[in-house]
Amino acid sequence: MAKRYDKKHRLLKTGETERADGYYVYRWTGQDGKRRSVTAGTLEDLRRKEEEIQKDISDGIRMDARTVTVNDLFQLWKQLKRGIKDNTLQNYCYMYTQFVAEDIGTMPVGKLKRSDVKRFYNKMAEDRGLKIATIDNIHSVLHQVLQMAVEDSYVRTNVSDNLLKELKQTYHAKEKRKEALTMPEQELFLDFLASEKTPYHHWYPIFTVMVGTGMRVGEICALRWEDIDLEKGVISVNHTLVYYDHRDGNGCYYNIHTPKTRAGQRKIPMTDEVKDAFLAEKAYQEYNHLHCKVVVDGFTNFIFINRFGGVQRQGTLNKALRRIIRDCNEMQLAKGMGEPVLLPNFSCHTLRHTFITRLVEAGVNIKVIQELCGHARSDVTLDVYTTVTKELKEREFQHFQEKMRERRGR
Repeated sequence: MAKRYDKKHRLLKTGETERADGYYVYRWTGQDGKRRSVTAGTLEDLRRKEEEIQKDISDGIRMDARTVTVNDLFQLWKQLKRGIKDNTLQNYCYMYTQFVAEDIGTMPVGKLKRSDVKRFYNKMAEDRGLKIATIDNIHSVLHQVLQMAVEDSYVRTNVSDNLLKELKQTYHAKEKRKEALTMPEQELFLDFLASEKTPYHHWYPIFTVMVGTGMRVGEICALRWEDIDLEKGVISVNHTLVYYDHRDGNGCYYNIHTPKTRAGQRKIPMTDEVKDAFLAEKAYQEYNHLHCKVVVDGFTNFIFINRFGGVQRQGTLNKALRRIIRDCNEMQLAKGMGEPVLLPNFSCHTLRHTFITRLVEAGVNIKVIQELCGHARSDVTLDVYTTVTKELKEREFQHFQEKMRERRGR
């Protein structure tokens, strides 16, 4: 075969050509038998690309990795994913579609670099103001998609490995931890709801049960009358109510699921306040001729229902909380006290955190707290436990110092 040279009289290798416009082209046959080519402005750039191609061929990397996008692989991942609950898969798909699909999802997976993913996470945190917990959910699905790319030989390594850990370290100081209600705030909140003078009195039972059991919102909304034993004072938690938007055209509806982990199935003893709250709810429904009118996956007879006989859900409860907080604080301010106790902005999940905090303050054993809250891993409980005990220790030591000052001042 005759040797070929470019216009600068440099010897061209097999597969290399120089076009009339001065650009260089390298052509080769891939593992799939298809002819492929790359173009570069200089011979040096072309040969750098050739080295990458030969390394990919040597490592068994697929040639279509340069054209298959992250979105393409997500669709494949979604078809193949098994072993998780439907609502978890729906949440993964929502997170991906909402945040990833129109961003780095459009990039060819073979060209995606670690810096691209890092820049994407930073943009989510800084420009879009997402909480680290939300980015954690996005990372959960993106990491799985990119791991599938590794296993199917589209890329050598998962470029998102350990990136979330770095992000958490970077933004840890900026993330506000979950706050529990203080004891005065908790008492104000429940006392406000307990008053029959407010239009929110009918919310008293469900929020009292939340504060007094630490149950998740889906678990509370899924409770049926047959799940509680008022004589023995025990609540059986064995399923949860899920509400989500099916974006495949089926609309929004409810499903019943077993708890996410085995630890979620548990029995919770009732305090006197919780038992009275259930009895108050029963009396309220009987007085107003309310009864459950819905069946969800064969489940009915739900305890906490709305005025139409339908089940409650997290969005409705959080919306009610915002109105309760507003009116409760207005009432407190109207009293004209110097420094009144006011309610902070909080959600239903805050009440679960408040329950755990009260247990820690009371000195309850950590394993008991873990079982009551249905935590599958002790580190989840410990994260809350250590934060609360640290604050409790600081308050107790501050109280000790004040006592010592008083004694010295005598």
